[in-house]
Amino acid sequence: MMTTSPNFRIATYNLHKCRGFDFRIVPERILNVLKELDADILCLQEVANVPTGPPQWNQAHAIAETFPDFHVAFGANRPFQGGTYGNMTLSRFPIVSWKNHDLSRERREPRGVLQTEIEIARGAVVHVFNVHLGTGHMERRYQARKLLNPEVLEQPDLVGPRLVLGDFNEWTRGITTRLLQSSFKTFRPRHVGRYPRTFPGMLPLVSLDHCYYDEPLHVQSSRLWRSKMALWASDHLPLIVDFYVSNVSRMPRHTREHSAA
Repeated sequence: MMTTSPNFRIATYNLHKCRGFDFRIVPERILNVLKELDADILCLQEVANVPTGPPQWNQAHAIAETFPDFHVAFGANRPFQGGTYGNMTLSRFPIVSWKNHDLSRERREPRGVLQTEIEIARGAVVHVFNVHLGTGHMERRYQARKLLNPEVLEQPDLVGPRLVLGDFNEWTRGITTRLLQSSFKTFRPRHVGRYPRTFPGMLPLVSLDHCYYDEPLHVQSSRLWRSKMALWASDHLPLIVDFYVSNVSRMPRHTREHSAA
C-alpha cells in the first residue's frame, strides 16, 4: 500500500472573461498569470468557450493549449456569443470523472458548480467543487441550501475528502459562509497587505474568493497572487493554496466506477 503523502497546489481564479482592470479583453494576460501560479490544479470561473467565434472568446481552448499536459473539464452554465460560458478545471493529476451541477435561481443569471474527481495518488481521490455563486443575497441563500444537500456536497456515495473553492460572491458572514464553515475547514489567506481581500484586483476591498476542505487535507500555505500582471488581467486576484495529505495510505480507497466525460 502506498504510504507517501503527496503535496499539491490548487488555485482559484475568476477570469472575468479575460476583461482586465483597463476594460480590455486580453486572454494573453490571463494565460501569463496562470503560468505564474505554477499550480497542479486550476479552478477557473467566468471562462468563455466559443470555438467558432473570434480568438478573444475562444478562451477555454487557449487555456487548454497553454497547459497541454493537464486534464481538462468544462462546465457550461449559459450560452454566450454563439458558444458557452462557465467554470473550467485543469489538473496535472488524472480527472477520473466530472459533472456540472446547476445552481441557477429563476430570473437570475445561470450559475453552477463543476465537480471533478481528481486522483492525487494511486486510488486516492479528492472531490473538487469549482463554485461560482450569484450576486444577490436571496439568490445565494437559495444556492447555499442547494449546495449543501445530497445532490451536491452531501452526496452519500462520495469517498474521500472534498475541496470546495471559487467565487462565492459573499464578503460578509452570510448563510453560505456559515453553512460551509459548519461542515468544512477553512482559513484566511496570507496577503502582502494587512487584509486578505480579493476584489477588485487593483485595490481589493472585499473577499469574494474562498476555499473549504476536509481532512486528511491540511493547508501548508496560502496566499493571494499580486503580480503586476495579475493586478491588471482580471477584476479578481488568484487565491493559491498548498495542501498536503497527512497520510494518504489512510484515505478511503475510491471504489466507484467512473469515466471522464
